[in-house]
Amino acid sequence: MDGDDGNDAGGDWIWVRRPQEAEAASAAAGWPVEDARPLKVVFASPARYFTDAAPIGNGRLGAMVWGGVASERLQLNHDTLWTGGPGNYTNPKAPAVLSNVRSLVDKGQYAEATAVAYDLSGDQTQVYQPLGDINIAFGEDIRYTNYERYLDLESATVNVTYNVGEVTYSREHFSSHPHQVIATKISADKSGALSCTVSLATPLDHRIRVTDANEIIMEGSCPGERPAGDENAFDHPMGIRFCAILYLQMSGANGTVQVLNDKMLKLDGADSVVLLLAAATSFEGPFVQPSESTLDPTTSAFTTLNMARSMSYSQLKAYHMDDYQSLFQRVSLQLSRGSNDMLGGSTSAHSPDNISQDTAVSDCAIQMAACSRLNELSNSEKPTVDRIVSFIHDEDPSLVELLFQFGRYLLISCSRPGTQIANLQGIWSNDTEPPWDAAPHPNINLQMNYWPSLPCNLSECQEPLFDFIGSLSVNGAKTSKVNYGANGWVSHQVTDLWAKTSPDAGDPSWALWPMGGPWLATHLWEHYSFTMDKQFLEKTAYPLLEGSASFLLSWLIEGQRGYLETNPSTSPEHYFIAPNGKQACVSYSTTMDMSVIREVFSAVLLSADILGKSSTDVVQRIKKALPRLPPVQISRDGTIMEWAQDFKDPEVQHRHVSHLFGLYPGHTMTLEQTPDLCKAVANSLYKRGDEGPGWSTAWKMALWAHLHNSEHAYKMILQLITLVDPEHEVSKEGGLYSNLFTAHPPFQIDANFGFPAALSEMLVQSTGSDLYLLPALPRDKWPQGFVKGLKARGGLTVNICWKEGSLHEALLWSGSSQNSLARVHYGSHSATIGVSPGQVYRFNSDLKCLKSWPL
Repeated sequence: MDGDDGNDAGGDWIWVRRPQEAEAASAAAGWPVEDARPLKVVFASPARYFTDAAPIGNGRLGAMVWGGVASERLQLNHDTLWTGGPGNYTNPKAPAVLSNVRSLVDKGQYAEATAVAYDLSGDQTQVYQPLGDINIAFGEDIRYTNYERYLDLESATVNVTYNVGEVTYSREHFSSHPHQVIATKISADKSGALSCTVSLATPLDHRIRVTDANEIIMEGSCPGERPAGDENAFDHPMGIRFCAILYLQMSGANGTVQVLNDKMLKLDGADSVVLLLAAATSFEGPFVQPSESTLDPTTSAFTTLNMARSMSYSQLKAYHMDDYQSLFQRVSLQLSRGSNDMLGGSTSAHSPDNISQDTAVSDCAIQMAACSRLNELSNSEKPTVDRIVSFIHDEDPSLVELLFQFGRYLLISCSRPGTQIANLQGIWSNDTEPPWDAAPHPNINLQMNYWPSLPCNLSECQEPLFDFIGSLSVNGAKTSKVNYGANGWVSHQVTDLWAKTSPDAGDPSWALWPMGGPWLATHLWEHYSFTMDKQFLEKTAYPLLEGSASFLLSWLIEGQRGYLETNPSTSPEHYFIAPNGKQACVSYSTTMDMSVIREVFSAVLLSADILGKSSTDVVQRIKKALPRLPPVQISRDGTIMEWAQDFKDPEVQHRHVSHLFGLYPGHTMTLEQTPDLCKAVANSLYKRGDEGPGWSTAWKMALWAHLHNSEHAYKMILQLITLVDPEHEVSKEGGLYSNLFTAHPPFQIDANFGFPAALSEMLVQSTGSDLYLLPALPRDKWPQGFVKGLKARGGLTVNICWKEGSLHEALLWSGSSQNSLARVHYGSHSATIGVSPGQVYRFNSDLKCLKSWPL
């Protein structure tokens, strides 16, 4: 690796890149150029808990940076490090059990059906495993001052600085996607002042060796089957093999490196050191047994490392920044509560072009804006934990911005084309027995992980989901045929690296839920509706959608009410009280079932029309089935009926709001088309209450946004931004940890993604033909602000600026000639519009199109 001291001609590399589309459009419209607010997650001390550490990731390789002074720890993860191997996801005994359950449901014996339905369950998932740790020991009892640690979302780097005496030490960490390594640079501002011992560790079966080329090589394997807890790990069959290689390069004329115990590297008297960590596994796909893999993780890791160390550190960082910022900088958001907050950074607010639309600004107002700007900058430098604690009092809008962009940062960092899907903890887990196995849960959690990918302008980050759905369709076809005698493919409530499609083990309230696959299939249509990528629709989306619809057509049966029904049917994880007073979870035709089925059927019909497939047998069967599905019903108390009958609910404030799916993320309920149902949705949300896990809070926030209830959507923001103490967690109460990870508790990453998605729905909503601007803006909380780069259906990109709580201007453009946008709405205003591809349209507060120009 070329060093940065002397060999890197010209010093640090800096990429010069064209402005993002959204910024270019705003500049062309003459919008003020606002000073960017710092986007930093700040810590005042080293981490004590996992949720105090700062996450970095490149989609595949992740780390949590603890930032200790006496010793630094980078806790490592690799997205394919799981226990087990491909499983058998079928149950030949299931058809007989299914027949028995259906008979009991038909007789109204719901508690008995629930008891029998346990026999439809399958095996547990496999378990996500940690890769290990980079440990860097600097000494003991180090007295230090001026400690700073922060995650910079603009650069995707974690920085640590502190003083020991008169020496300033600094560390910088990032996970490079272009070069697939974790890079760390540690330096001192006094020559020869850096000494440390570097090592690797892992809780998995492993061996470690050190080469004379300053490389620590850690090779090992995962358990070949799910650990039972009391078994010896060495009794398991061969699991996924892995290799991690840590390479050390020092700078400094008098520095030395020596090997300790053939396991560690000891550095003395250096000026700086660069560490590169490359890792690989033998995972060759969800259908290949680990014992049959032809991949050599050590060879793969060395190949990756050799490419990275041919670069200087500044070159690696420049490539990393260019790659990351090409995604992250697509969207900018600024929220302000003061009428003058937006003026402090303006470079063109008073230009002649803006005089006609902007009121004159006094010197006093400018001074007030400057003070406000200074206050915002000082807020951004405060420890984030203090900002969370004070949010209930100050409601700092810049913290909302930070949480929004943090969610986008995490998605970029844990889900990239070619990687695995974001699991229940993204890619960040430090436990061999993580909560819920860190397994993806497609009864809300996995779907929520990808909610922000489209509206928040990160569509590429959703590609792993489509690859995974393809794997599910292979295993799910076997599960469908053997377990249910059905066509198409199915998947249930939980899955894993191996694309498990059978029901989970245990309680049918969660295990017996064959709508997991269909719900995931709706993401395929959503991707097309946002991107208008017809090739994706034809080659990827439609075959998977058709397979899911084929299963649903087989799963629907003639019911006693004359409808096509689902039987058995559950509302995820929620029990009811049957008419005989017994608790049960198995019945028929829950609202969630029917809502998901309608979405899939609708997606197939729309896709078939676009692709010229409307005469196929599946399409014709869907057209006959749709009018025979049970309608959504309103219960006696005016809420949406969750089950087919108005059963008594033993837990009215249950965390799931599955029966409201039709409003969001579904499309079968809207304020315009189904006002009575929307009123019932609001009643349901009031009845459920505001409390719940983080993901539940984020879902409710989006639902309130779709009811255009800005006050209650904002109330859910207040609900989420509350501090969780890792030592005193209260289950299912939600909140944030000090590093902004969201809590169930414990840590689940879904709400980190649900939040930016829900916030985007407060600012922009869309259908194929209609675009809604600021539908749920809390005008009294954020009277001034802008958002640039949000996406909407029809391939649209949207910039919005508002002042004094009202729309000021909007810019929109589409890259697709296929878009069908017909109307734009803001409040009581509506305008008819036709959008030509590549053309920017500028609207004023009355939705009058002021001008248009080529992008």
